[in-house]
Amino acid sequence: MELFVCFLLGGLLVLGLVLLRRFLAEFPGQKPEDYADGFPQFDLKEHLTGKMICEGVIYGPMGRVTSSFAADFDITWDGDTGVMKEHFRYNDGSTQDREWTIHLGEDGAFRSTAPDVPGEGIGMQAGSATRMLYKIKLPEEAGGHVLNTVDWMYLTPDGAIINRSQFRKFGLRVAELVATIRPAP
Repeated sequence: MELFVCFLLGGLLVLGLVLLRRFLAEFPGQKPEDYADGFPQFDLKEHLTGKMICEGVIYGPMGRVTSSFAADFDITWDGDTGVMKEHFRYNDGSTQDREWTIHLGEDGAFRSTAPDVPGEGIGMQAGSATRMLYKIKLPEEAGGHVLNTVDWMYLTPDGAIINRSQFRKFGLRVAELVATIRPAP
């Protein structure tokens, strides 16, 4: 019996350490304030505006690339409200359109909505980075699942934006996206 209790306690300790690492040291553990002193300063209205090109890959749950894409973005601002129209072209020949509406708030906070986003995304700009948390509903042909998303954008010194997003279901990572976003030539 004592041996069983020791194994159980050891297992709980290992699980606790894994969860602690995940929430403090890995991708989901980042916080906008971690980048508050970062340079250059990311300003959504300045750095996400006009016609832009996005190129990236999507990794599946096993860490292998499952899809790649190129996209055209057209972003306009009217005061503190922005509209970001996205047209994606995937390597399998399929396309997808999405239109985000972005509402800037106080102290770097913002909210975003899109037709495939139940509710709204909650975002924060700080220093050279931007984080947005939201749920996204996959198309029916992809299962129609609703995934929790952590979406980070990092501004580079030349003005390009690196986007990294993780998608989770029941707390487990099911996909990850890595992309670049830059002004169209």
